[in-house]
Amino acid sequence: MNETEKQILKIIDEHREELISMGNTLYTRAERGFAEVNTSAFIAEQLKKLGLSVRTGLAGTGLRASIGKEGGVNLALISELDGILCPSHPQAAPDGMSHACGHHAQMTAMLGAAIALTAPEVAGELDGLATFFAVPSEEFLSEDIRSGLREKKISTHSGGKAELISRGCFEDIDMAITTHAHMLPFGEYDFVLGNNACTGFIGKTATFYGKAAHAAGAPHEGINAMNAAALALSALGMIRETFQEKDYVRVHPIMKEAGSAVNVVPDKAVLDMMVRAGSLKAVAEVSEKTDRAFKGAAYAIGAKVEIKDVPGYLPVIERLPDQVMIDAAGLIGESIRWTSITPGQENMTSTDVGDLTHLMPVLNFTFGGFEGALHSKDFRLTDEEKAFVNPAKLMALTAYRLLTNQAKEAGQILKDFTPALTIEEYLDYIK
Repeated sequence: MNETEKQILKIIDEHREELISMGNTLYTRAERGFAEVNTSAFIAEQLKKLGLSVRTGLAGTGLRASIGKEGGVNLALISELDGILCPSHPQAAPDGMSHACGHHAQMTAMLGAAIALTAPEVAGELDGLATFFAVPSEEFLSEDIRSGLREKKISTHSGGKAELISRGCFEDIDMAITTHAHMLPFGEYDFVLGNNACTGFIGKTATFYGKAAHAAGAPHEGINAMNAAALALSALGMIRETFQEKDYVRVHPIMKEAGSAVNVVPDKAVLDMMVRAGSLKAVAEVSEKTDRAFKGAAYAIGAKVEIKDVPGYLPVIERLPDQVMIDAAGLIGESIRWTSITPGQENMTSTDVGDLTHLMPVLNFTFGGFEGALHSKDFRLTDEEKAFVNPAKLMALTAYRLLTNQAKEAGQILKDFTPALTIEEYLDYIK
């Protein structure tokens, strides 16, 4: 450990109480994706206090600010602004939004890293740019919200990262550091280094149209759209045996609408869902099977069905921990317990970080300090040091090591990386 690395740890320790206060403040202020107005303003204010010039209004609420030297590697330190709708969570905002996924801790880690990396004695050694990038809407939104965003020209894509990429906000970024509360059962570890493979998905909305009639007096004159949707769900259940385990398939619908009055045959029913799998090929195959089941069910009842697909998130490409992050984790303290991801282990959830992994190197770690299932009322903070302070240290140290010594380690990572998609191929896919 050199003197600058010691200084990074010292700076973050000196701001410990401030970081914990930030994390706890953000915890109670969760906002929906593409509507994180107050959260974005809070992050911008903290970065401006550090003397940074902040670009705001990126895809609505996104923002970024940089420190270091122009012309070299541009490393994004990413956090996510949005919460998840979980009204039963004890820390939920009045509208039911909560940080039951830990995004408030990501933001705190990024702000802690910014505090350390903007210190003059640290910033002067950076042979490249550290870009603090807060992005909107990592959580997938329902179709009714997405359609409203499209109408208002706020977002034409499902996730914040896809929207930012399509608008050119990532075109100067070479690589990224991302982080998250543990997404797999690693509660005994402070850190898990590396990026587990995650499923990708498409969003699918099936609208069934029937014919209204009096439910008691003349049901024979109606066509029950709700029955068509229910039969579609049964058909989906019957084809699940054809989903292969190797593809890590998940299809999970909800009934968004099914009639308006109990004495009227429902003439409209809406299913909103995600079709997930471990590869884009498998997503496409399962999507086709789902469509076939739904069309057949509609035909059997005499209804019609309109199916609308939107590109969701790409699968996360597995990345074992880079040595630079392993070395950085070893600097934080002897009591820190860390491990690496298990090669080949699939995380069944999805994240728009997957989009980035197809385009650039993404160095990821997850952290502890919470217990309870993600996205549930049971998710809660248990250790402020693990959740807010230690992740800031690991993010800052990893960024420092990547960007010093002529950004040698970052340069090697970039040299060894082959994008899975060109930017043109990616933009064509998300259309």
